[in-house]
Amino acid sequence: MDNMKYALYLGCLIPFREMNYEISARRVAKDLGIKIYDMEDANCCGLPIDPVNHEMMTLLTARNLCLAEKMGLDIMTLCNGCTGVLMKVNKKLKADRELRKKVNNQLSSIGMEFQGNIKVKHFAQILADINVDTLKKFIINPLHSLNIAGYIGCHIFRPSEFMEVKNPENPSLLDDLIKLTGAKSVRYVDEFQCCGFVEGAIEPQIPLFLAREKYRNAKKAGADAMVTICPSCHQVLDGNQRRAERKFSEIYDLPILHYPQLLGLAMGIPHEELGFTELRVKPVKLLESLMEA
Repeated sequence: MDNMKYALYLGCLIPFREMNYEISARRVAKDLGIKIYDMEDANCCGLPIDPVNHEMMTLLTARNLCLAEKMGLDIMTLCNGCTGVLMKVNKKLKADRELRKKVNNQLSSIGMEFQGNIKVKHFAQILADINVDTLKKFIINPLHSLNIAGYIGCHIFRPSEFMEVKNPENPSLLDDLIKLTGAKSVRYVDEFQCCGFVEGAIEPQIPLFLAREKYRNAKKAGADAMVTICPSCHQVLDGNQRRAERKFSEIYDLPILHYPQLLGLAMGIPHEELGFTELRVKPVKLLESLMEA
């Protein structure tokens, strides 16, 4: 796995509000032998402005793709939304000669040209593409005592014609990765329902109510914690939990981990090196149970 090299695209949310996701992903990648290189001067993927100005979104994304092409590396993403935009625009530009010509004409003003010689993959997809037996060699502390409810989010498998996720109607990507750690993957009601992050910009109560349903359904299924692979989803589920407890007079006490944090624990990486202190819902009981086990 030493020959795996990627340009890391962080997007906007992770560096400012979900840094523990980056910390844990970098730490896990290091032990797995996945070499990642920062994309200097990368810009927003353009997803937030897509509904208003699709052309500008395409140009912003094309610029990021050009930066990775200049590095000679495929892109590794951590955000579902960024993955969706980068992957979709990359494929559209490769397939549509007229669109590519139009975009390159505009990119020429900043000395760039889209070549179409790289790929885009989410960190979870990169892990899933590695031989399972190879990954299992890194699991030295299997998490057999944990029941984990995975929340995969939306953009990682929609629209399916662009996202390259197997069985998009019932994706097992995160389910399989949870099982890799030795933990039991808990299935629960409405696990593929949107988290409401985008809708929250219009009505802040929407993600709060959607998060509440996920807490209740995951707890009812016996989950000790939830795991996400998207900073936006994590922002909703981790950031809203105390608010939901106050609003609905309920107690969930359900830690929301980034997947690399879960994988890191199974790999024997100390939790102090995985950004656990940055979680809003502190996984104190979970970590204590692992120490006892």
